[in-house]
Formats: sequence, structure tokens, C-alpha cells
Amino acid sequence: MPRMRRESGRLKDLPVDGPKKVLLAAPRGYCAGVDRAVVAVEKALTRYGAPVYVRKQIVHNVHVVNTLEKMGAIFVEEVEEVPEGANVVFSAHGVSPAVVQAADDRGLHAIDATCPLVTKVHREAVRFAKQDLEILLIGHDGHEEVEGTAGQAPDRITIVNSPEEVDSIEVKNPDKLVWLSQTTLSVDETMETVRRLRERFPNLQDPPSDDICYATQNRQVAIKKIAPQADVVIVVGSSNSSNSVRLKEVALEYGARAAYRVDFASEVQQSWLDGARTIGVSSGASVPEVLVQELLDDLADAGYSDVEATVTAEEDLVFSLPKELRQDANGKRDTRALGGRVRAAAK
Repeated sequence: MPRMRRESGRLKDLPVDGPKKVLLAAPRGYCAGVDRAVVAVEKALTRYGAPVYVRKQIVHNVHVVNTLEKMGAIFVEEVEEVPEGANVVFSAHGVSPAVVQAADDRGLHAIDATCPLVTKVHREAVRFAKQDLEILLIGHDGHEEVEGTAGQAPDRITIVNSPEEVDSIEVKNPDKLVWLSQTTLSVDETMETVRRLRERFPNLQDPPSDDICYATQNRQVAIKKIAPQADVVIVVGSSNSSNSVRLKEVALEYGARAAYRVDFASEVQQSWLDGARTIGVSSGASVPEVLVQELLDDLADAGYSDVEATVTAEEDLVFSLPKELRQDANGKRDTRALGGRVRAAAK
């Protein structure tokens, strides 16, 4: 991802009571599923030429979407907007079988960039429905991922938006229930929702493994460690990025005096830094590292040049690209078949 044009000196180095420093979360930024999806669009443009259509935002980040648009990607809300026979990429958040069928009906060449961890939840939903279980899907109604998962078994799934909704949930058979979750939720809030659900439905079954994505959990663990030490936490990520929004909330819950979410470093206000000695910095799982580096450059202008990494996990997971993109136009295996790109590491 290209750098933004930076206005140096926008933030001033004003005195505070003590030395200034930045606590930089590691891991942060791009996860394997986001990396795979973004590379998939880039490679589709190289392989098939512009335009390549993308249903919904490929990932929830303004900078990524704008950059891909400049390369020739066209983002649409529904496949009905895509010309018949064209190339279309399904976003990392996944789609329902109805969307797949609609694309097929229009003769579209569909490339599925759904994160494999979301696909895992889809398969669980289908399997539980075949077992005649009713599924309580913990997630945010209207989010693309939740829509895609709910569409796998629409007659069997009830969406639970928050712990507060548990008391109003109605089920057909309380002895044949299982829960699943959106992959980008707050771990703590999800577990609280499950706790309340189990109080009402003691025979509620668990999925075979935790659905919340490893990257979401890792970024929340890092911010929990930083928050009690930070006067201010700044999270880079877009407003429609569930995991980015959660990072800001987790920072406040775990002791940060103040926390802010920004798309770009240029949004940081001087007043946020008033009296702050320690600034915590992290970024959501759909955020390219270049945006974090631009924030660090601005903070350095304000005297926060001492950057200390807070490392809570190492990430080396890489997912294979969609099968249509693992070979070049001549049928040879592409050197980027794994979609790998260097992600945020300890600094």
C-alpha cells in the first residue's frame, strides 16, 4: 500500500511531566485473511485486467479500498450490479449461498476471497443445521460476515447482538442449541454473552473450537497489556471495521485514560496529546502497516520518538490464494500463490 502525503510538523512537541514514549502493539495490522483477500484483488487485476468487480469492500479499510479503486477495482453492493460474464471477487467477510447462486445466474467468473476462518464458521453452521440443531449466532446484525454466515442456514440461525439481548431470545427447543460467533468480536463480550445464554439454556452446546479469529484475539491481548500503562491509545482502523472498533473499546475497558480510532494520522488532534507521556498505538486487522508508520512519524514530530514494542504473540500464518489465482496466465504456479506479504512485526 502506498504512503499518504504527510504534512510534517502538524503536531507540536509540547512539554509534559516526564519523558515521552510510544508503546507499539505487536502484533497489529494485517492478518493472514486480509492479506490473502487484498492480494487476490491485486492478482486478479494483473491476471484479467481492469475492471475487476468486488462485492462489498474487500476488507474494511478506507485506504485499501481507495488504493484498489485506483488500480481498476470497482466495488459494488450486490452482484446484480456486475455486468454479465465479468470477473467478481467476493470479500474476505464471506457470502451466503444465495449470493453465490446469483453470481452464477449472471454467468460471472467468481473468485472467493472469503477468509478461511470465516469459511470454517460457515461449515460449522451447515453441519449443525444438518444435525437438527438451532444456532445462536453471536454477532452484529447487518455486518457482511454475519449476513454470510446466517445465509448458510437461514431457518436455523438466530442472531444475538449483545449480552443484553439474551433475555429476549426465543428458541424452539432449548435442549438442541449451539452457539457460533462472528470472528471479529470482543473476546470478553462474546464470553459474557455465552455465559448469559447458558444461564437461560443450560444445555447450550459449544462449537468444537473458538470462532473468534486468532488475529482479533492477539490484537486485543496486546491492547489489554498496553492500556493500563497508556495515557492515550490511538487505534488505526476504519469505522466499519468491527475489530478496530473493538480495540478502542478494549483499551478504555482496560485502563487507558483516553482512546481514539482514526483512519489516518492526519486525524489526530493536538489536544489528544495534552499532558500525555505515554501513547499506545495499535491497528486493526485490515490496516496496512504504512498507515501506522505515518502515525509514528507524526508522533515523533510531537516528541514521541522513543518507540517501545509490546510483543504478546508472533504471527506467521499464511493462507493459500483462491484456486483461480494460484497459477499465472501460462498455467505455471505463481510465486505469490500463498498470498504472503510481510505483516507487522515487532519494531
